[in-house]
Amino acid sequence: MQQYIRSNYLSLAFLIAFAATVGSQFFERILAFPPCDLCWYQRIFMYPLAVILGIAMLKKDHNVRSYCLVLSVIGFTLAVYHYLLQLFPTVLPCTSSTLSCATRQWEVFGFISIPFLSGSAFLGIIILMWLGKKKN
Repeated sequence: MQQYIRSNYLSLAFLIAFAATVGSQFFERILAFPPCDLCWYQRIFMYPLAVILGIAMLKKDHNVRSYCLVLSVIGFTLAVYHYLLQLFPTVLPCTSSTLSCATRQWEVFGFISIPFLSGSAFLGIIILMWLGKKKN
């Protein structure tokens, strides 16, 4: 299993980034959930990952790991902050003028929210980039 992941880490990371990109558009366009400010910031770091990883996958370019790691770590940090803001809305500030970042528009099992999904996607890409680095 580890060998398969190491051999296909670019494809797997692309699938995660692509699914996160399509998922964010689904929440906004189909379910009509307007994105808050922190959602937009997370998108700023996820959308380029889908493009970069897609091109890297097609060209078999393994030199994108550092770029993807930087984008993923920043995006993951934002997602964790956003998730904590939802858990503790009175402790952490939200300066959004439209939709409060503490609002839970969608939730499953009492803990899986949109920022949780975003953070999971970023963490998955971070892990895959780290495992891909072990390949060489």
